[in-house]
Amino acid sequence: MPNAPKWIFDVAERLLPKLPLMEVAHLELLSPSVRKIRFSGDFRNLNYKVGSYIDFRVGEKEVRRYTASYADNKNGILELIVHLHGEGSGSKFMKNLKVGDKVDNNQPRTYRYYDESAEKLVIFGDETSLGLARSFLPVLKKNNQKFKFIFELDDENKAIPELLGLENCIVFPKKGSFRKEEWVSELPIIKTLDWQEANFVLTGNVKSAQTFRRVIKAKTNGNVYLHGYWLEGKNGL
Repeated sequence: MPNAPKWIFDVAERLLPKLPLMEVAHLELLSPSVRKIRFSGDFRNLNYKVGSYIDFRVGEKEVRRYTASYADNKNGILELIVHLHGEGSGSKFMKNLKVGDKVDNNQPRTYRYYDESAEKLVIFGDETSLGLARSFLPVLKKNNQKFKFIFELDDENKAIPELLGLENCIVFPKKGSFRKEEWVSELPIIKTLDWQEANFVLTGNVKSAQTFRRVIKAKTNGNVYLHGYWLEGKNGL
């Protein structure tokens, strides 16, 4: 629920479990449109898992949801990788944060993207999916699972997966290719027998993710989890 009457968000803030006050400790521009934000705070009771997200109230009647990319409960660190996309309210909020700013939030909640029993996982998305990918990496390596990251990124962001230390990445330019079923069908990940029964986690742009899912269902025996993060013309899915 990205938009709602003010009183609904007021009530939710009073009733939902709260995080201790978070302070912006470090800001880093990874590109003109992607920012890493590190918060400090008392995170000893933080329930952080792959897919944990925080709803930021970016206006009286608006919230925007961001996936936590990294957390260190012991040392009081929580990080986000955010896409500064256009002039949307979420982008403005994240763009305007300064070191020392304090943010009041509810406890993270978690989408169940991760299946620890899967032998192989493919994580797909765009700039809005980088935080999720970063949260996946240490868990996949720790559990010795085979994995691949596939991104469609603007040219200015094509080096970011490497900057984040992501491994086994394939980066494609964001030119609408993932809207074409015939093109997606020719991807090696679809045609290679070794990945026919992988778990696919599809996020980012709704239309790209939906096209990818159709091809996976038609051409492989893989399991699919789809969660579109944004769609042209829609404010905050």
